[in-house]
Amino acid sequence: MSRGRAAGPSVRMAAPPVLPAPRRVADPDAEAAAAAKALDTLAADLERRAAQARAADAEDAAEGAEILEALAMMAGDPMLREQTEAHVRDDGLDAAHALDAAFSAHKEALAALGGYLAERAADLDDLRARAVAAVLGLPVPGVPDPGHPYVLVAEDLSPADTVGLGPRVLALVTERGGPTSHTAILARGRGLPAVVACAGVMDVPDGTVIGVDGLTGEVTVGLTEEEADRVRDSDRRERARLAASTGPGRTADGHPVKLLHNIGSAADLRPGAEGVGLFRTEFLFLDRRQPPSHEEQVAAYARVFAGAGTVTVRTLDAGTDKPLPFLGLPAEPNPALGVRGLRVDRVLPGVLDAQLDAIAEAARATGADVRVMAPMVTTAREAADFARRARARGIERAGVMVEVPAAALQADELLAEVDFLSIGTNDLAQYTFAADRQHPGLSDLLDPAQPALLRLVGMCAEAGRRAGKAVGVCGEAAGDPAVAPLLVGLGVSSLSMAPVCVPVVREALAALTLRECRERALAPLG
Repeated sequence: MSRGRAAGPSVRMAAPPVLPAPRRVADPDAEAAAAAKALDTLAADLERRAAQARAADAEDAAEGAEILEALAMMAGDPMLREQTEAHVRDDGLDAAHALDAAFSAHKEALAALGGYLAERAADLDDLRARAVAAVLGLPVPGVPDPGHPYVLVAEDLSPADTVGLGPRVLALVTERGGPTSHTAILARGRGLPAVVACAGVMDVPDGTVIGVDGLTGEVTVGLTEEEADRVRDSDRRERARLAASTGPGRTADGHPVKLLHNIGSAADLRPGAEGVGLFRTEFLFLDRRQPPSHEEQVAAYARVFAGAGTVTVRTLDAGTDKPLPFLGLPAEPNPALGVRGLRVDRVLPGVLDAQLDAIAEAARATGADVRVMAPMVTTAREAADFARRARARGIERAGVMVEVPAAALQADELLAEVDFLSIGTNDLAQYTFAADRQHPGLSDLLDPAQPALLRLVGMCAEAGRRAGKAVGVCGEAAGDPAVAPLLVGLGVSSLSMAPVCVPVVREALAALTLRECRERALAPLG
């Protein structure tokens, strides 16, 4: 879930169309005309959206307009139209298959050119899906843009889809996904109310006014306009109240707890925290087919460092539900237990070294307080090697993520090699309970208040106390006002969360003494 309330007309996100079996072409002229009309409609729609983005008169809107204009030029390419018509007249293909073949050939040609043009080849997949859907009379796939504010309804969203949501999206509701899926995480980061694992929501007709309560997980279908207005007013009042909450995190008796932000880019930076506790660098490069250059990485990191002051950078956490195409990792039968996080270094050691080089240069250029941490660390040997490589580049503080039980069980050994631990409760719960974090039916096992998970957190915090080193939590549990006091009671020194969660966690901690936090933490442990 992602807290907040919203109400508006629903619009469903269509899946990419499935090509039907080829059919015999009786009228080549009609097929060619249908394909041409689909391309014209696609180009015109992209040009319309680009013009709307230009009219917004904002830096990010201008950048979006440039992208849309480039896509419109691709869709309107005369060569693409000629190739499509040739597939109809010379090869006897129907309009849908002719478009599919022409786009495929264009994609291969761009990919072969390398560099920037190869990057644009991936855009043709989206254009092909939209053109084929148009000629088949199917809904346009991808994130819709109906031209007005709406509640987005989908089976599920990829990280790239969620990152690219426009300002008109009021809330998200998905049929699939779990409470710690990346759809939910990214929605929280954007401050969007969201409910995942809502069975049957794709059956709600487009235009139905629905209410979304991200805190309770309730989705109300068929609101009147008066009821929708009450939902919006309630959300505005609550957001205004929370916006007035300021200051550092501390319990009622003054025990300090750093409240930090989880971000994926400079666009996610918000005031109201004591720094960035988790900078997810992989979200900068989700759609890349070619590795980012050193200069691109330095520029991207420097934008964050300049605005954050103190920031903890997580090196690339690729794999499972966050594939990075430029890595070219082979498919695995069970990717959650395979090559992901720091384990990518086993097969592509240059990737980590290149990233550490760029982070170090960006830190020097900005003068920011930067530390790094590696995801999916399992052994003390891995931790020692990562810390050595970071420090060799002048990055003085290096830590590791605790996301697998093996790491928690040897927290003392890890802290002998690194400067801090950051507990990722999302994956730690997944691996502790053997429960897929994307599975909507296993959310009870992923509850961060489960005694087994709390014991592992407590073990890490106690190891930190013995070593005199910081142990924080950057999983979704840190942003839960009911769970955050338990983590503090176990000895965690910092909590990193989506910016929207900071005010409610600040309030939850300020209402309890440290002793009360400890009592609450120990109660589930028996």
